[in-house]
Amino acid sequence: MTAVDQFLYYSVEKLGELSSRLETCLERLSEEQIWMRGKENENAVGNLVLHVCGNVDQWIVSALGGRPDTRERAKEFAARGGTGKTELAERLRATVDEALRVIGALTPEQLTERHTIQGYDVSGLEAIYHVVEHFSMHTGQIIFITKLLTTEDLGFYRHLDARAARDDVA
Repeated sequence: MTAVDQFLYYSVEKLGELSSRLETCLERLSEEQIWMRGKENENAVGNLVLHVCGNVDQWIVSALGGRPDTRERAKEFAARGGTGKTELAERLRATVDEALRVIGALTPEQLTERHTIQGYDVSGLEAIYHVVEHFSMHTGQIIFITKLLTTEDLGFYRHLDARAARDDVA
């Protein structure tokens, strides 16, 4: 596998994994918790999900996939409800699935093409890297909020505990 193939494969895998974790968080939270804010300057889980969808759509689906950019970033943070957890999960899944199709179809030449996204001059490679990093950061925030509100371990790393237990026995 070439370095380009590895980069694209890992990017697709990581976005899929992170999206799945966000869906788990949405499942665990009530509708009220999804839109809960501690203070006005804080974002609710619902805002963060809308935000990552907007970011993925703008940077990958639109810029790299050639679709028109219709993002209204300010609305992602202005929302105070109105979108239920099922709709948020469906929007997340559809956005990420479309981005994964775009990423999977990119050629090495397209990774070096330049794009202006939100005023930044970036290559296709930089756009993908930005999206995975950005998605990961907000996924961490949503996981933290979910753990705080539910007081539950979400189990994302239980396999490591089982592996450690096997290693201790051996």
